[in-house]
Amino acid sequence: MWAQPYRKSDVEAGATPLYPMMSESPQLRWAFIRKIYSIIAIQLLATIAVASVVVSVRPISHFFSSTGAGLALYIVLIITPFIVLCPLYYYYQKHPVNYLLLGVFTIALSFAVGLTCAYTKGEVILESAILTAVVVISLTLYTFWAARRGHDFNFLGPFLFGAVMVLLVFAFIQILFPLGRISVMIYGGLASIIFCGYIIYDTDNLIKRYSYDEYIWAAVALYLDIINLFLSLLTIFRAADN
Repeated sequence: MWAQPYRKSDVEAGATPLYPMMSESPQLRWAFIRKIYSIIAIQLLATIAVASVVVSVRPISHFFSSTGAGLALYIVLIITPFIVLCPLYYYYQKHPVNYLLLGVFTIALSFAVGLTCAYTKGEVILESAILTAVVVISLTLYTFWAARRGHDFNFLGPFLFGAVMVLLVFAFIQILFPLGRISVMIYGGLASIIFCGYIIYDTDNLIKRYSYDEYIWAAVALYLDIINLFLSLLTIFRAADN
């Protein structure tokens, strides 16, 4: 008898599911996950490159901190990522507009991160970056491991949203009535815990719930989690250093 021809569907059928009762093809979901992490890797590399230029070229940070035009431009850079999210919501499936908007979003946020790091010691930045990398990798591996064993983290959504609202009110109070270094460290600690929860929550959504055409939103969510975790840790270390 002739041997049966090799078919890709045979491999997909024998692939290990990412979680119990998985109804879709594990191969397709893994391809989707690889695509998301490739986009995030490019975003993080762009952030590192832009932030490094802002930190190392002192005239840039001096312009933003000592001139009225620089302050106005800084405010524009802060609000640009939020503005870009609006058209991105409508064009996230339209190529290449979605990638162009994602690039604008990433570059604007990278400038804001670079300006934050420009007034921070190099040792503090390095400590925050290393700890962020360790935490992100550890939580990602844990979430994949937990999902394989049937754990579901979708219940975290309402709690995390409520925690972010509390964090925003805390930050607003801190701006109006500065409470000192201890309160800044408490804020950074709470923010770090919240965004650790968001990394688990969004990774679980990446494994189970995001559809294949939502790769832009999945990348934006995880990228923001990583950046916010880094900034939270930077806040803690900078307050402790001062």
